[in-house]
Amino acid sequence: MQNNNEKGKGMSRRDLLAGMAALPVLGAIGYGLLKQNSLDAQKNEAGLNDIDLAGSVSTPVQVPGKEIRIGIVGCGSRGAYLMKALGFVHPDRVDDWNKRGKDDPYWKQYLDDFRTQENLNVKIVAICDVFEKNAERAIKTGANSHRNGQDGPMGEAPRRYATYHELVAAPDVDAVIIATPDHLHVPVALEAARSNKHIYCEKPLSWTVEETYEIRNVVKNQGIVFQLGHQGRQTESYQVARALVEKNVLGKVSLIEVCTNRNDPNGAWVYDIDPAANEQTIDWEQFIGPAPWHPFSLERFFRWRCWWDYSTGLSGDLFTHEYDAMNQIFNLGIPHSAVASGGIYFYKDGRTVPDVLNMAFEYPNRDLTLLYSASLSSEKNRGKAIMGHDAWLELGENLTVFADPRSTQYKEYFDKGLLEPGKAMFSYVPGQGKVDAITTPTEKYFAGRGLLYTYRDGKALDTTHLHLLEWLNCIRKANGSQPSCNIDRAFEEAITAHLGTISYQQGRRVYWDSDKEQII
Repeated sequence: MQNNNEKGKGMSRRDLLAGMAALPVLGAIGYGLLKQNSLDAQKNEAGLNDIDLAGSVSTPVQVPGKEIRIGIVGCGSRGAYLMKALGFVHPDRVDDWNKRGKDDPYWKQYLDDFRTQENLNVKIVAICDVFEKNAERAIKTGANSHRNGQDGPMGEAPRRYATYHELVAAPDVDAVIIATPDHLHVPVALEAARSNKHIYCEKPLSWTVEETYEIRNVVKNQGIVFQLGHQGRQTESYQVARALVEKNVLGKVSLIEVCTNRNDPNGAWVYDIDPAANEQTIDWEQFIGPAPWHPFSLERFFRWRCWWDYSTGLSGDLFTHEYDAMNQIFNLGIPHSAVASGGIYFYKDGRTVPDVLNMAFEYPNRDLTLLYSASLSSEKNRGKAIMGHDAWLELGENLTVFADPRSTQYKEYFDKGLLEPGKAMFSYVPGQGKVDAITTPTEKYFAGRGLLYTYRDGKALDTTHLHLLEWLNCIRKANGSQPSCNIDRAFEEAITAHLGTISYQQGRRVYWDSDKEQII
């Protein structure tokens, strides 16, 4: 039944609210959920003509060019995933997917999606890993390309190099992908940059503050293409969120909350120890690298994230994902100050990094605080919350915007009954339920944050694949262009994470002098 305000307009308030909830999907994805004339009428009724999200989502389109020859340094779990994103998978994994696909249509679709993944026109020519088993698997993986629907014969196997120094010096390596423990990111990247190799480096950028400046300077001086491995740059819901913020849908934003919640040993970095690992199959000295010397330890080798000797802890490992999402949406840059607290409250296993961490980053020039809290012993789903004067945005598996009942911008709509307190004003559902290849709690965590897959026209795409494509495109353009998570964004990420870590370790607030580029 229509009220007086709606009488004669041919549309109920329920239809209006339903249409508003569909706007992000219609604008960003183009799904025809409602007839166009009906949608236009609703937008006019609600005064939302200026909220058009068409074009807010971008997908890298491959730039034609020569085959790029890649060397992989670090071929463990993340290294193997990066090779998959490039189009290379170990034959055993393909066999496993085929077997699963006979009884489970999801796995059949999973394998089909991988086989039809865009051919990035790359060749893996070199690999280096300090663990014999990882290196052997990587050799077979690099020779086994399943692309464009083909399961062809094994190709030419990449060469194995004993050290990363030898790999980056190889004349037939055009670009290097780094997937080592944190403490080796910059040493490998420096060697690669000085050898004029383009670099894709997993996050975080750096292990220490000092090396953060050095790698930035060398990358810029050498003029190479650098991409930090924050594949969330390709996540569709983040791009939609950015468009909403730019269009002032939320009003003035003063507080952002992001978090990490896990409750499983694997999610707390207590990874399995491979029975094939021993002092004969691991190059322990190369693994130690710049870290403090410690006698051979399988626990430290496989669970290195638990010690400051090799790790950047929660701040560098997991907060950086959340920070980069917000930096992508707001262009935050480095905060003015940071204060942190926490401790080792649950995992009394000899680790030195905390399993509970709380950090507050202040941006007085933006009148904004960024809060981060983490627990590795609770799986409560909290997502991300962006709080503005006129609306707040909840960003998890879905994106939802709620108008604030005290909003100035939307007061008229509340008064007219066009908006209801507590009801979603916008809702974007990216089809997360279509992807269910989650084998570990860590993968579950990343999938819930849009860091494994994103969606374009209803099709699931690997965000890491898209992030690598963006990097490769810039290499092929050869005109000085840099990808979205270039060395400047990487520097901002690294310094921000270090501010939080230093505050935690010293038990006091720390500051960033932006003029001198110094931590105080």
